[in-house]
Amino acid sequence: MSLDVSPALLEQAERGEVDEAAFVDCVRTSLPYAWEMISSLTAQLEVEGGEFADNQTPPPDEQARGQLLRALASDAIRGALQRHFGVRLAFQNCHRVAVFPLDPSVDDRLAKFTSIRGQLLNQSPELRDC
Repeated sequence: MSLDVSPALLEQAERGEVDEAAFVDCVRTSLPYAWEMISSLTAQLEVEGGEFADNQTPPPDEQARGQLLRALASDAIRGALQRHFGVRLAFQNCHRVAVFPLDPSVDDRLAKFTSIRGQLLNQSPELRDC
């Protein structure tokens, strides 16, 4: 299971209406490494400005790596995180998370980051099995 869903949140989902803030809190508590990564990158982007902020340091262990994969592979989780933090998320390899502002002026940079070329240029042998 990728999230630790409380009985109350599960009950909301069974009724049909889910409070997004409650879902985001579930993500925060279930995936703390991923949450902290995205939170710190968002803060870095706000302080330093620029087109994006990214992480290039591999996660400390497989549990942390799994959290990033679960957070960014799920459309629902990824979308909720983007709305909560007010950013666009991009992901390469097993750890390179980037946050981009919603500003359309960085669309070209986001497209380069998420392109096939960008993916290929971000490869290294030590990350082959990540």
